[in-house]
Amino acid sequence: MAGGNDLVKYMTEQLVQYMETPAEERKQARTTAKAQREPWLTRWFGWGPASLLIWWRSRSRTHRNS
Repeated sequence: MAGGNDLVKYMTEQLVQYMETPAEERKQARTTAKAQREPWLTRWFGWGPASLLIWWRSRSRTHRNS
């Protein structure tokens, strides 16, 4: 059961590290991580649906202008 003890030790270390980090620093880290993430459409479905969406939007703009 050594693996279980290692897991408890790791989780305890992570919890202590989280508790010792100031709240403002944690908030800033979350904001930075969210800004660097890909949009949800790309993250979930890849570039295929995103490219179709871009094509559809440009197509509808061209039809309105004609």
